[in-house]
Amino acid sequence: MAKKVVATLKTGTGKEFAKVYRAVKNKKGSYSFKAEIIANDNVKNYFKG
Repeated sequence: MAKKVVATLKTGTGKEFAKVYRAVKNKKGSYSFKAEIIANDNVKNYFKG
């Protein structure tokens, strides 16, 4: 499934979006990663907030 998403993002209107990963801390203190697809214009704001 991941390969299909990456291939879609490289062509056509997919170039306007980026797949980003963010580390999220759980209640137990461990970290997990959250993946999202967002517009290129919002990437910097995504990591600030």
